[in-house]
Amino acid sequence: MSALIHSPACDRNQGPILDVLRTRFAHVQRVLEIGSGTGQHAVHFASALPHLQWQCTDVESNLPFVRARLDAAGLPNTPAPLVFDVDGPWPTARFDAVFSANTLHIMSWPQVQRLFAGLPSLLMPEAVMTFYGPFNLNGQFTSDSNRQFDQALRQGDARRGIRNLEAVQALATAAGLVPLADVAMPSNNRCISWRN
Repeated sequence: MSALIHSPACDRNQGPILDVLRTRFAHVQRVLEIGSGTGQHAVHFASALPHLQWQCTDVESNLPFVRARLDAAGLPNTPAPLVFDVDGPWPTARFDAVFSANTLHIMSWPQVQRLFAGLPSLLMPEAVMTFYGPFNLNGQFTSDSNRQFDQALRQGDARRGIRNLEAVQALATAAGLVPLADVAMPSNNRCISWRN
């Protein structure tokens, strides 16, 4: 079994995100999480929201870590994680909710474009999507810490970086998604929600 990897950031942000999801996901049943990472969010949210089936996904190299976390938790509403790479095979099932945290700044911009263009193929009617992470507003960093974070991301991989909210909103609109909410979160992050 793979060792459990741990993200302190997940510990810090899971409470505020859960507050948003309690409202946004109150009437949904099947959530697709894009980029489950350590699996911490999945376990926390699936435990707190037992009416949901929480479907984890990630690129294949990360799945052992997600699987280890889910196995350790043993929750009845977290099925085995699926491979999901925007440059590769996509899940074939449809969901009435999508959640993703801290993924848009890890993907390249062309990958973000492919993600939003393909989202409708994953969605049931009246689905809800919530994305969490840092965003620039009007092309400007919202804090010095976000500026420094962006620099660190780009030093590691020039394709990465904090995305402009307006550009992401434009992709969502082009995919037929309608804005629901934009909630300011701690540490200069946001939870952005849409529906189809």
